[in-house]
Amino acid sequence: MSSATPTPTRVRRLPVVGALRLGRPSDVWFKPALSVVAAVAPPSLLLVALGRLDLAAYTMAGSLCALYAHHRPYAARAKVLAWVVLGMLGGLAVALVTASLTRNAVVLVAVGALLAAVQKAVCDATRVGPPAHVILTFVSSATLFVPQTLGQVPGHLALAAAAGAWAWLVGMAPAPLRPHGPERRATAQALHTAAAYAETARGGEESAGARSAAYAAVHAAWQTLLAARNHPSTTRRALERLVVRAEVALAAPADTDPARLRAWADAVRGSGRVPRTGDPRRDEGSLGERDELVGVAAERAVAPRPLWSRLGPLAPLAVRTALGCALAGYVSLALGADRPYWALVTAASLYQANLTLTWSRAVQRVVGNLVGVLLFAAVTPVARLGPLALVLCILACNFGAEALIGRNYWLGSVCVTPLALLVTELPGYQPTGELVTDRVVDTLVGALVGFAAALAVTDRRAGRRVERALTAVDRARERAARLAAGPASTPAALEAARRGLAAAVVDLRATADAAAGEWWQRALPQERVVLAEQAAHRTLAATVRRQGLLPDPGTTSTQTHTEDTSP
Repeated sequence: MSSATPTPTRVRRLPVVGALRLGRPSDVWFKPALSVVAAVAPPSLLLVALGRLDLAAYTMAGSLCALYAHHRPYAARAKVLAWVVLGMLGGLAVALVTASLTRNAVVLVAVGALLAAVQKAVCDATRVGPPAHVILTFVSSATLFVPQTLGQVPGHLALAAAAGAWAWLVGMAPAPLRPHGPERRATAQALHTAAAYAETARGGEESAGARSAAYAAVHAAWQTLLAARNHPSTTRRALERLVVRAEVALAAPADTDPARLRAWADAVRGSGRVPRTGDPRRDEGSLGERDELVGVAAERAVAPRPLWSRLGPLAPLAVRTALGCALAGYVSLALGADRPYWALVTAASLYQANLTLTWSRAVQRVVGNLVGVLLFAAVTPVARLGPLALVLCILACNFGAEALIGRNYWLGSVCVTPLALLVTELPGYQPTGELVTDRVVDTLVGALVGFAAALAVTDRRAGRRVERALTAVDRARERAARLAAGPASTPAALEAARRGLAAAVVDLRATADAAAGEWWQRALPQERVVLAEQAAHRTLAATVRRQGLLPDPGTTSTQTHTEDTSP
C-alpha cells in the first residue's frame, strides 16, 4: 500500500451570486441599442399604418440583424451583416416550409433543435456575436409554430429580406462619419488595459488575471485591425503601430510609461488625428520604426482558416445544443404547453464554452425571465391601448435589452422576456395570465432540461486541446528565443516570431480557462500552463529588447540569452 498522501478532491462550487453580479456597461452600449430601434421602427410603423401588424413578426426577423457586427471594421461589417441576413433568411425559410408541410409538434421540435445546433456551431466557428445564435434560434423556432401555407412562404420571406436589407443599411450608416470607429475603439481598449497592467506590474502587484486580460484586449485589437486586411490605409497603419506599443508594454511593463499609453488611448477614442508613436531615441520614420509593421503585413497576407477546420472542436457543443433543445421542447409538450419553442430557445441560450459558464448562464436566464414576466404584466395595459402603443412598447424593450445586457445577461433578459411576450401579441391579444404562466414553466423546463443535457454530453477533448496549445506555445517560444539570440535575425522574422508567440499565449490561456470549466475529465496540467506562460512572457520581453523597441536594461549578452532560452 502506498504511503503517499492522496490528492484532495476538489469540490466544485456552483456560482449563483457571482453569476448575477453587475459589470460595467460597454463603451458602445448605445450603438446596438439605437441600431435595433432604427431597424425595427420603420417596417413596424409602416405595417401599423397599413393595418397589417400581424406581419410584423416577419419584418422583425430581418430587423434584428442590426444587432450584429458592431465591433467589426465597416469593410468587414458589410460582409458579416450580409451573411447574417442570409443566415437569418435560411433558418426562416426552413422553419416556414416545415410549418407549412406539417403541424406535428414532435417533428417541429426536432427541426427546431437541429436548426439551433447548426446555428450555434456556425456562429461560434465564425465568431459572429454577440448575440450569436440566440436571435437566429428565436426567430426560426418561433416561426415553426406559426401556421403557414406554402403559398405564403415567399411573401413572408420577402418581408424579412426587405427588413434585413434595411438593417444592413442601419448597421453601415455610421461609416461616412467615423470610417475607422471600430478600429479606434479596439486600439484604445488595448492601450488602456496595457497601461493598467503596466501600473500593477511596476507597483509590485502583478496579477496573472490582469496580464491575461491585457493580452486578450491586444489580441482582440489585432483581430479587429486584421479583419480589414484587404483595405489598408494610413489611419489603420497608425493604429497598428499603437497596438504594437501596447504589445511591447505587456512584454516589458517595467520600461513602460502608463500615462503615455493612456494619453494615446484618449486621443484615439476621438475623431482627430491618430497620435504618432515615434521613439525619441531614433529619428521619426527611420528603418526601425517602419520595421514594426513588417510582421503585420505578413499576417495580413495569410488567408483565414477554412470554416470546416473550425467546426470540428465544436462538435460537443453542437450535440449538447441539439439534445438539450429537443428534450426541453418535448418535456414542454408533455406538460401541455402551446409554445414549446420557449423552452427550446431557453435551452439553446444556455450553452457556453464550458459547463461552469453554462451553469452561470442558466442562473442568469431564469432570474432574468422571472423578473421579465413581472415587467410584462406591468406594461401589458399600456401595450393594449392600440397597435401603435404595442409597437412603441416593443421598441422600448428592444432598446432596454441592448442597453442593459452588457452589464449582465440577466439584466438584459428582464427586457428580452416582455419583448418576446409582446411579439406573440402582434397577431392578436391573448390572456395575460396564460402567457405569464406558460413562460415561467417553459423557462424552468428549458433551464433544467438544457443543463441536464450539458451534464450528459461531456467534452472529453478539452484536455487534449490544452496539450496542443502547450505544444504550440513551446514551439513559438523556441523559435522566438532562437531568433532573438541570433545576430543575423531580420526585423521581419523577429516581429513575426513575437506576434506568433503572443497569439499562442492568448490561445493557451483561453483554452485552459475553457477546459477548467469542464467537468468529469482528467486533471489538467495547470502547473505546466503557468510555467509555459511565464517562460513565454520572458521570451517576449527579450524579443522586444532585441528588436530595439526598448532600451537595454543593462544586462549582459549572456544574461539576456539565458533568460531568453530558459524553459
